[in-house]
Amino acid sequence: MKERILVTGGTGYIGSHTVVELQNSGYEVIIVDNLSNSRADVVDRIEQITGVRPAFEHVDCLNYADLDGVFSKYPGIKGVIHFAASKAVGESVQKPLLYYRNNLVSLINILELMSKHNVQAIIFSSSCTVYGQPDKLPVTESASIKKAESPYGNTKQINEEIICDTVKSGADIRAILLRYFNPIGAHPSALIGELPSGVPQNLVPYLTQTAIGIREKLSVFGDDYHTPDGSCIRDYIYVVDLAKAHVVAMYRILQNKQKEKVEVFNIGTGKGLSVLELIHAFETATGVKLNYQIAGRRAGDIEQVWADPAYANKELGWKAETSIEDTLRSAWNWQLKLREEGIQ
Repeated sequence: MKERILVTGGTGYIGSHTVVELQNSGYEVIIVDNLSNSRADVVDRIEQITGVRPAFEHVDCLNYADLDGVFSKYPGIKGVIHFAASKAVGESVQKPLLYYRNNLVSLINILELMSKHNVQAIIFSSSCTVYGQPDKLPVTESASIKKAESPYGNTKQINEEIICDTVKSGADIRAILLRYFNPIGAHPSALIGELPSGVPQNLVPYLTQTAIGIREKLSVFGDDYHTPDGSCIRDYIYVVDLAKAHVVAMYRILQNKQKEKVEVFNIGTGKGLSVLELIHAFETATGVKLNYQIAGRRAGDIEQVWADPAYANKELGWKAETSIEDTLRSAWNWQLKLREEGIQ
């Protein structure tokens, strides 16, 4: 019998790509999503890509009783991958209480129900924001956790602490915390990708929407940082490479290969690219010129961060393999597909 995995936020951007990779690896997947930042037809698209339809439950992780019902309906769940969260840095500065409620209570509900239903494995969707502006680059997993620059970043730090404290308390739970750097791109089929509601909060969807004419121009927030070209530097990782990291992490827990009950891995490429370098890489990869302007700095942004993924490479046997050009072409193909379908 196939091992059963519950994926919260599984119709979202990273969640949907991870469901595809899980199903391609032979897992049975149950998706839980409230569709606050995704669409129900993503389930159809996952089925188109994989030939397998994941189970889907339209449930909010804040609703304990409904979530309990999902665990009861699908007995024998082996592990949870927890994506469901509000995730825009800028919005979190404006709406901190929304972020604290959504991101903390949903995880608490999941952990309580895992214990109740004897589910022992959780992969948590964390973020490099926990490092703040690191003292040393590239960032290793042993880097100190800095005071968060935004409520969003703070929820990731607190959630990591909640998981560690739960495991320390004696709960029969093992965890892997994956600290992502900046996921971008779309599935090579162009059937799933990043589809933000309203104005995109992330760089690449805003960039592709500008390239196709939905947005008038792209704003580069700051050109006066202490970086070679003055714009912020990030580690941009292809979303499919990131999705594959979840599959190997889940396998590691289920096969009892962990060295500790809670493990942490940086999931990035190991290369930093500035915002302006990313724009030029997009133009080179697609042949499309972008209309962009320099704007003031944005609250909550850190100057530069990129990963040292050596530990994940060695322990998980995982590596980010896709070039930035191929990644950006996938994002552009997804945007073209959305226009063809009349979605945006």
